[in-house]
Amino acid sequence: MNNSLVLSARGLTKTYHSGPQSVTVWKDVDLDVAAGESIAIVGASGSGKTTLLNALGGLDQLDQGRIVVDGQDLSTLSEAKRTQLRNTSIGFVYQFHHLLPEFTALENVMMPQLLAGVPRKQAAEQAAICLQQLGLAQRMQHKPGELSGGERQRTAIARALVNRPKLVLLDEPTGNLDQQTARHVEQAMLDLSQQMETAFVLVTHDTELASRMNRGFRLLDQRLQPM
Repeated sequence: MNNSLVLSARGLTKTYHSGPQSVTVWKDVDLDVAAGESIAIVGASGSGKTTLLNALGGLDQLDQGRIVVDGQDLSTLSEAKRTQLRNTSIGFVYQFHHLLPEFTALENVMMPQLLAGVPRKQAAEQAAICLQQLGLAQRMQHKPGELSGGERQRTAIARALVNRPKLVLLDEPTGNLDQQTARHVEQAMLDLSQQMETAFVLVTHDTELASRMNRGFRLLDQRLQPM
C-alpha cells in the first residue's frame, strides 16, 4: 500500500437483515484517501452515507470488505485496539457537537489528549493551540451553553484535531449552521486540515461544501460513484 495513504477501503458491503428481509445499503465500495486530502460523499437521505462513515471509522461492522487506517487493518484488531486507534489516528465531527455541557471549551478539547495519557498541563497547551487556530482564543473558558452554534462546532472540530489524527470523519459538520457561519467554519476547518496534513472524509447534503473538497463521490444505487 502507498505510504501516503491514510485510508484504504476495498470491497465494502453492508446489508441489514430483518427477519426474512435483507436490504443491501451499499456494496463493493472502494476508496483510497491520501494524507491531507479532502473527500466529500453526497447522497440522498437514507442512502447509507452515515453508515459508510461509521464503517470507515470502525464503528459499524461490515458484511464484506477490508479497511486499513494508518497502516492497520480494522478487521484484525480487537475492540480495545480499534478504540485506541480511533482515539489516536481518527477524529470524528458530527452534525450535533456532542460537547460535554459541564466542561469548558478548553476542557472538552483536552479530553482526547487525556484519554491518550498526555499529562494534563501538556493537554491544556495543545488544546489551547487548536482553539486559537480556530479563532476561539477568547472563548476557551466558556461552557458550550455560553457559545454560539458556530463556536460550538469549531470547538468540536478542535477536539477532533487535537491529537493530530491522520484522518477526520465528518457527518454533516455544518448542517445545523446558517450559511454565513457554515462557510466560516468550513474555511477554518480546511485551513487547519492543510496545516496538519490531516485527511478529511465528510458526508454532506451541501453541494457547495462538497465542491470545495479535493474529490467528491455520490452514493447512488448502492454504489460509490465519482462526481
